[in-house]
This record gives sequence, C-alpha cells and structure tokens, in this order.
Amino acid sequence: MNWNAIAAIYRFEMARTFRTLMQSIVSPVLSTSLYFVVFGAAIGSRIDQVEGVSYGAFIVPGLIMLTVLTQSTTNASFGIYFPKFIGTVYELLSAPISFFEIVIGYVGAAATKAFMIGLIILATAHFFVDLTIAHPVWMMAFLVLTCISFALLGFIIGIWAQNFEQLQLVPLLVITPLVFLGGSFYSISMLPPVWQTITLFNPVVYLISGFRWAFFGMADVSLGWSVLAIAVFMTTCLATIGWIFRTGYRLRS
Repeated sequence: MNWNAIAAIYRFEMARTFRTLMQSIVSPVLSTSLYFVVFGAAIGSRIDQVEGVSYGAFIVPGLIMLTVLTQSTTNASFGIYFPKFIGTVYELLSAPISFFEIVIGYVGAAATKAFMIGLIILATAHFFVDLTIAHPVWMMAFLVLTCISFALLGFIIGIWAQNFEQLQLVPLLVITPLVFLGGSFYSISMLPPVWQTITLFNPVVYLISGFRWAFFGMADVSLGWSVLAIAVFMTTCLATIGWIFRTGYRLRS
C-alpha cells in the first residue's frame, strides 16, 4: 500500500476545502440554518410533534442527510473530474499507485469533508432545538458509512461526466429530490398507504430512517434494512469503480 501517494492526494483535496472555506463549510451551515427557520419555525408551529418528537428535532437527521449526501457526491465528483478536465489524470494513472489507492485518497478526502460538515450542522442544530441522541455510536456509524458511500458515487459521476453540466446533473436532479421525497421533513407513515408503498422504492428512505433511529429510537423501516441498503449501495459503487479502472471507461483519451 503506497501510503505516501494516498496522503498526497488526501492532503491536496483537503487543502482545497480550506482554500474555499466559504463555499465548502460556511455556505452549507447557513443553508441549514435557513431550513431550521423555515421548516422548524414556520411549519413547526403548525406541526407540534411527529411520533412523540418535536418537529424541529425530528427534521435534524433529514437536514444532516440532505447536506451530507450532496456534499459527499459533489466533492468527490469534482475532485476526480478536474484532473480529468485539465489532463493531469494521466499523470496520476501512470504513477506507481493502484486504482484502489487513488480511490482511497479522493473518496477519503470527500468523505472527511462531508463528515465535518455533518458534525458542524449537528452542532448548529443545538442552537435551534433541544436534541438528545439515543444511540450516538450508531449515529456516527451511519454518518461515516453514508459519507463514504456517496463519495464513492461522486467518484463514479466525476469519471462519467464529460462537462460541468453533467457533473451537477445527478446531485441536483436525482439526489436532492430523492432526499426531499425520502422522509427528510416528514415520517412516511403520514402518507396515504399507496404513497407509503411507492416511497419504499426510494433508497434514500432507508438511510434517513436508520439515521433517525440513531437519534430518537424510531424509524420508518427496520434498522436491518437500513444497514443492508448501505452495504448493498457501497458494494455496488466499489464494483462499478473496479470495472471503470479495469476497462478504462472515460479515462482513456
């Protein structure tokens, strides 16, 4: 394992975060604060509790997931797309470093950024609502696994994308709608039976449900299904990345 190469990629990507501090960290926190004001204050005044939990606290896991999923995907996709765009990816591919080590460097940095933002948002939430985490170890585990899984997805998107428009296509038109429709701001038990069944085909439901269970001990689907969903998604992403490097898909000039 070439740890020096992994560390070089990781440090470079993390340095980019601190060079663009306003965009990378401050902006997501401000956006989340606005969500708390709009959903927590305006809608929360009309919805007192959801399954025994105050509405302001109930939306915290969904808000964290909304930001973590988009940040993981965006950071990882841009991290690998930009070297491909300017042509330096060929220097990386010709260096004495395996594709697995390249993935660890880029995905590790993207997951770290998203994890940091998730913790910052969690700290910010305490200024707006009273929050107690029922299962802190499970909460951290779900957060870490989600950051890694969607950073892997972002890495795939960064290789697939051929322009900046395609780079933003999946985060904006796929991931964000799935999060909003996946029970971020409501329990799917509040939906009519038909829509509850349809919603269960949304994979993000299982991530948010498991994460919310770690906070409040309540979930729309069982914990086992949530863990299985993350495991299947991560395995699929790893298999896809392995295929990309074996075939050179979108990496060869």
